[in-house]
Amino acid sequence: MISDTQPITVVPAENLVPVSDHLQRLAPIPPSRMFLINKRLAVFRQKNPGGETFDASQGDGGASLPGVPGEILDRAAALQREHGSAYDMPFGTDLFRKTVVEDYWKLNPVSGLGPENVLATVGGRDALVRAYDAMLALGHGRTGDLVVVTRVPWISYNWGPYGIGANVLLAPGSPDEGWAYTEEGLRACAESAARLGRKIAGVIITSPDNPTGKELSPERQVSLGRAALRAGAAFVLYDWMYHTVSDHAPMDLNAFVGSFEAGERPRLMFLDGLTKSLGASNIRSAHLIASAEVVKYLSARASHAVIPPFYGTAVAIAAYRAGFLEVARTINEPTSASRAVMRRFVAERGLRAILDQGYYAFIHVGEWLQRRGWNDSEPLGEYMAEEHGLAVVPGAYFSSFGGEWIRFSYATPPEKSLGAARRLMEGLDALVAG
Repeated sequence: MISDTQPITVVPAENLVPVSDHLQRLAPIPPSRMFLINKRLAVFRQKNPGGETFDASQGDGGASLPGVPGEILDRAAALQREHGSAYDMPFGTDLFRKTVVEDYWKLNPVSGLGPENVLATVGGRDALVRAYDAMLALGHGRTGDLVVVTRVPWISYNWGPYGIGANVLLAPGSPDEGWAYTEEGLRACAESAARLGRKIAGVIITSPDNPTGKELSPERQVSLGRAALRAGAAFVLYDWMYHTVSDHAPMDLNAFVGSFEAGERPRLMFLDGLTKSLGASNIRSAHLIASAEVVKYLSARASHAVIPPFYGTAVAIAAYRAGFLEVARTINEPTSASRAVMRRFVAERGLRAILDQGYYAFIHVGEWLQRRGWNDSEPLGEYMAEEHGLAVVPGAYFSSFGGEWIRFSYATPPEKSLGAARRLMEGLDALVAG
C-alpha cells in the first residue's frame, strides 16, 4: 500500500522517460523568416509612394488569389451551425472521415484504406509534427533518429522534426535534377545513419516540391518510396499539398497504394489539405492518411493536446462534396496561366530555373551574386524588396545548397507574375550596373 502522503509517478518506474541533458545542447530553432520577407516591401513604399510592388515570396492563394470561394465558406458555416459547438473526437468527425474517403479520394475497398485511416489536423504543419512523432515512436522506438529530406528542403522540414527529438539528414542531390532523391542517394543516407549510430525514422517525399516546384511522376514516387523502405526507413511520408495545383491530373491514391506490397503499405503516410489547393492558409485544414495503428496512436495523443476545430473540416467537407477540382479553379486556373507566362519568360531570358508544377519557380541568380560579391542570395532578398519593390525568398533560407537561387512564387494572376518577373530582371541588372 502507498501512503496518501507519498508522491507517486503516473506511470510505473520502468515506463518513466529517461533523464537526458540533451535539451541544453540543442541548437536554437530559428523562427521562420518566410513570414517576414514581404514586410521589407514597406521600405520601398516609403521611398516610392504609390509605386507598384510585387509579392513573389509566398505560396498563399488566400493572399494573392481569390482563395476559398464565398459559397464554400457559407456552406461550412451552415455545417457548423448544424453541428454545434461541442467537443469533437481527436481524429475530427466521422462525417469528415467519410467525406475524405468517399468524395475526395474515392477510395475503393481494394486499397485497404477507409475512414479509420483518416486523421484531421490543424493544417499541414500540425500534420507533419504528428507524423514525426509517430515515425519516432512506432518506427524504431527512440528519439534522435533521422528524418530524411531533400538537399534544399522547405524551411520547416529542417526544424519541425528537430523540435520533437528527430534529427534531419539532407539527402544527396544535384541541382540539375532539382535536388530530387535517387535510389543511390537514399542508400547513402542509410549508410550515413549507420555511421552516426542512428536509424532512419522517416523519409519525406514532396511532389510538387516546395521550394523548387520539382514534380515527380507517380511511378518515380513509388520507386523512391520502395527504395527508402528497403534502405531501412521506418516510414515514408508523401506530402501532396500541391498535387492538385498542377497542369496534370491529381494523384490517384487507389492506384498509388496498389503499387506497394501489402507489408509495405502500413509504413506509408499521405498528407493533403486545403492550404495550397484552395488558398485556405488560415482555415488550417489538412489530413493524414495512415495505417489504423498510426491514426489510433496519434488520436490518443491528440485527446490530451490539440483537437482539430470543426470549421476547418467543414470547409473541406463542403469543398469535397461540391467537386474539389471545380471549386479549386479559382486557384488553379490563374496559377496555371502564370506558370505558362513564367516558362516563356525564363526561356526568352535564358535563365536557369526549375519550373515544373505547384506554385514556384526556383531561379538561379549565381551570376549576379558573384558579380556583386555576395556569398549567397540572402542579401539579394533584402535588396530586391527594399530597392525594387519585389519580395522573393532567398534560396539560402532553405539550405546552403540553395544559396545561389531564389524562390519565385507565381501564385498570382498572370499579369502580376509577369510584372514581378520583369521587376526581378530590372533589379538584377541594376544590381551589377551600380
